[in-house]
Amino acid sequence: MHHPALAPAPVRPLVPATRPTTRLRPSPVRDLREVRELREARELRGPTAPRTARTADAPALDALAPIADAANPEPATLCANLARCAVEILAGARPLDQIGRWVSDAVYVHLLRRTMIAARARAVAPEGALRPRMRIGEPRLARPSEGVVEAVVLVHQPGRSRAVAIRLERHRERWRASAINVL
Repeated sequence: MHHPALAPAPVRPLVPATRPTTRLRPSPVRDLREVRELREARELRGPTAPRTARTADAPALDALAPIADAANPEPATLCANLARCAVEILAGARPLDQIGRWVSDAVYVHLLRRTMIAARARAVAPEGALRPRMRIGEPRLARPSEGVVEAVVLVHQPGRSRAVAIRLERHRERWRASAINVL
């Protein structure tokens, strides 16, 4: 008489029988169009202030210094957070949509392509996507022109260190990344 607990464990395949379906080759035109439509819808939902005529003694809106708050952080803080998010996105531990409002359409599509390449590479690996352990270095900032910040952020991981190059540009009184490169 055999006890069920003593029976040999069933053999499980290394690859799950059902895999989530992902598009391996996104259509950049459609993805870019969808991103623009989502951004336009989000901007339309936001609060709008009535426009008033500007007087000669009133300063231009561009001349006013922006106030840093949760919705509009300092460039150094934003660069450090974007670097962390970019590495986590490429590792598959964070969805790309979370930084959609902080990056341009071209950067979004670029990260989408890199994410899909990394997902294909992870599909053949035995373990799943894990949140990477990392320490973010202090961002090095340069201001090549008015309304533009270029930064490099070192991301230290247990096995290696990476550099993340970021270019921020002012867009409607807040910072938006127009280039992100993970080296």
